[in-house]
Amino acid sequence: MNTADPHADQPVIAAGPDPVDAAAVVIAIHGRGASPHDILTLRGAIQRDDVACLAPSAAGRSWYPNRFISPVEANQPYLDSALRRISALVDGLTDVGVLHEHIVFMGFSQGACLSSEFVARHPRRWGGLLMLSGGLIGAPGTIWDTPGSLAGTPVFIGCSDVDEHIPKSRVEESADVLRRMGGDVTLRIYPGMGHTVNADEVSHARRVIDLVRGKRGAGGA
Repeated sequence: MNTADPHADQPVIAAGPDPVDAAAVVIAIHGRGASPHDILTLRGAIQRDDVACLAPSAAGRSWYPNRFISPVEANQPYLDSALRRISALVDGLTDVGVLHEHIVFMGFSQGACLSSEFVARHPRRWGGLLMLSGGLIGAPGTIWDTPGSLAGTPVFIGCSDVDEHIPKSRVEESADVLRRMGGDVTLRIYPGMGHTVNADEVSHARRVIDLVRGKRGAGGA
């Protein structure tokens, strides 16, 4: 493993059609201690066979070592390496003709944090952002003010109100930030839910993905 860029050479698991032919492309990012195969189970739940998924692997099954609400410096060089890995996947897709607005980011837990941080640092019109139990990365008091606009990018954020890993206040703060950046944000807080994904979140994920599918002529049904 390259200690300066630990995630650079990790494998990417693909599922579904070739991205060039797909109705939408989802970059699916797993959580701490999990694997690409874990996050790809959501593709089956969403039930859209014409959607391509790319799921990168984190070195040691963790994208960064400390909590997402730790100072950014405490999670380096792993955090920057993880963000570069996502950027490389995006560049690979656009190089073969996939448009940014056809790419949806989906992450759970640590993967949701990483997905949202990437989108906040690279604001533009994306296909969508699905944050399942996560929030923007940084210590309390962090200011996210990247120039640019999300230009109406659909954003879904779902989390428990008592998640031991994800403070509700950061989830709500992340929704406010992404909304200010021009995202079309839907926030759902689920009372008493565990650190998991529920059926309502899957339904919202399907809705966001179908917006891209509709634009590419696949319909939304």
